[in-house]
Amino acid sequence: MQDGDYTEILALCARYHDALHRSDAELLGSLFHEKALYAATTDGDIRFWSMDHYLPIVKDRVSPASRGETPDGRVLAITFAGPNAALAQVQSSIGERFFTDFLSLVKIDGTWLIAAKIFDYVTRSGD
Repeated sequence: MQDGDYTEILALCARYHDALHRSDAELLGSLFHEKALYAATTDGDIRFWSMDHYLPIVKDRVSPASRGETPDGRVLAITFAGPNAALAQVQSSIGERFFTDFLSLVKIDGTWLIAAKIFDYVTRSGD
């Protein structure tokens, strides 16, 4: 692990949250490895999608930014498995859904990319 890796991963996570907040599929896609896996365990269903399936969904949805939602992405933890592998645990919300994502990261040619996004969410009550 290089001294700047932690900072680089924090910056990647900030871009990740920004892309989700603005539904910017192009920016989001640039953060993922082309063979990355999207896995969700939401609503009692387990989904495994490719980026080719996931990114058009992001592109076509109404962005939280356009609905006036305040960006609230945060990084809870970054753990390194070695110089080229790490895990970032992040949280954010879209509407009434509060997400916890585990981003498995790989460093390829000096650049950190998301190899897998695994997440679930809880729905906040209107109280």
